[in-house]
Amino acid sequence: MTNLNQLPVDLPIPQDDGSTNHLKGMKLPNVSLSATNGKAINFGDIKGKLVIYCYPMTGQPNVALPDGWDQIPGARGCTPQSCSFRDHYQELQALGAEVVGLSVQTSEYQKEMAERLHLPFPVVSDVNYQFQQALNMPTFVAAGMTLLKRVTLIANNGVIEAVHYPIFPSDSDPAWVIDYLKSH
Repeated sequence: MTNLNQLPVDLPIPQDDGSTNHLKGMKLPNVSLSATNGKAINFGDIKGKLVIYCYPMTGQPNVALPDGWDQIPGARGCTPQSCSFRDHYQELQALGAEVVGLSVQTSEYQKEMAERLHLPFPVVSDVNYQFQQALNMPTFVAAGMTLLKRVTLIANNGVIEAVHYPIFPSDSDPAWVIDYLKSH
């Protein structure tokens, strides 16, 4: 069975296709989405620094990943990315930032992952693509599912000020965010 916590060494590296060039300077959408902590989070209402890491989908133990998953540049690595944000969460908070994960899976699907990985921050479900459509976030299709490409947004008082894309390897994302926060 696939080890979701470990990245294969031969993954294809995603290339910058320009699909996030429009995001910097945009306001976070005024959409309210369900989170794994049982609350609804409205991105348009959040003040201060917010890190939103958007990811395709997390695998589940004993459930096969979609066919060809490891051949899709940037698809593999959602569990290592989430674990890396978990491991750096206190440092990110010390830098004045809150963290939210976001994917198009249902809150029920996400709750299993958040509990299994002991995530100290909420993960938000964009199951109806409200966030994705409002910001024209990049997507790809795998096994008939439209999924978000891996993108991390840093917003300050509701305005996106930095975009990390493409992200590779996925678990390097928090280090990029920390470097950004320390220098800004």
